[in-house]
Amino acid sequence: MRIGQSTDIHRLTEGRKLILGGVEIPFEKGLLGHSDADALTHAVAEAILGALALGDLGKWFPDMDPKWEGADSMRILAAVADMMHARGYRIGNVDSLILIERPKMAPHIEQMRRNFAETLGCDIDRVSVKATRGEGMGFVGHGEGVLAQAVVLLEED
Repeated sequence: MRIGQSTDIHRLTEGRKLILGGVEIPFEKGLLGHSDADALTHAVAEAILGALALGDLGKWFPDMDPKWEGADSMRILAAVADMMHARGYRIGNVDSLILIERPKMAPHIEQMRRNFAETLGCDIDRVSVKATRGEGMGFVGHGEGVLAQAVVLLEED
């Protein structure tokens, strides 16, 4: 077994889509970043890379590479899943958390779980997505950005 964890943070800004866990969420702001800036998917992908001792997302998907500009982060997660499978591992479980003041995540969480399970090649009961607010405190609570965290357990095939 191997365990990995990661945190990803992106600024909320006007003129961008809000995409989390591969779900486009209606909102007046989106996340700023080189790809689609899906902080939740980035955290899950980087936690897998960490469990495999392969470094971080920047090593494999550099923000200076035009290939990844505006990229769908689920494509990035699929590439990381391929690395995981090629090394003889599968998902034991994923536990993830979105910290966002608004909009509400509850209506979107099941689709996020389905997206992750499908992309990672595991049963949905191995994927947890949770959300919480900043209660008006800090950059999350002030609506300035989103913080996502993920922990993964990998098992040998």
